[in-house]
Amino acid sequence: MPPPPAARAKVLEAFTDLLVTSGERSATLDAVADHAGVSKGGLLYHFGSKDALVDGLVEHLTDLIAADAAAMRADREGPVHYLLRTSSDVGHEFDRAYLAVAELARGAYPRARGALDAAEQAWTDAVVEEVGDPAVARAVVLLSDGIYHRTSLGAAPPPLEELLTLVDSLRRTTTG
Repeated sequence: MPPPPAARAKVLEAFTDLLVTSGERSATLDAVADHAGVSKGGLLYHFGSKDALVDGLVEHLTDLIAADAAAMRADREGPVHYLLRTSSDVGHEFDRAYLAVAELARGAYPRARGALDAAEQAWTDAVVEEVGDPAVARAVVLLSDGIYHRTSLGAAPPPLEELLTLVDSLRRTTTG
């Protein structure tokens, strides 16, 4: 009887946790199995190598990116409002997966960089649909990056209304 799918999720969560807290070099297969509370054989059942584990995490982030972009487009106040409002959300599943893949991108896993680039492109595309101007959309995504950076360091995010006023100013500047 095959192990339950929950074991796969536990392994990915353990890999993510080790990458975020200790870095890529500490995230060995033995350490991941131990942290997940599974045998190394159990880990290898789901992920036959560290490369397969990396691929699994990148795929997980890719799924989260697609869901996030869909949520942006479905937000009743629009993608810009959604992106700026959620840029200060740190510590949740998307944030941790993003940070873990960023750690991999700094190392020997260039495909991880591709997932990060795909996130930025998905956010930019959704914002372009709302604002109609790629330059303004790029500025909004960069503004979002700054909000994320500040809040991940413990600073309070700027008031959302202030950010939306700034975006409106950018939009007027490029259309006027």
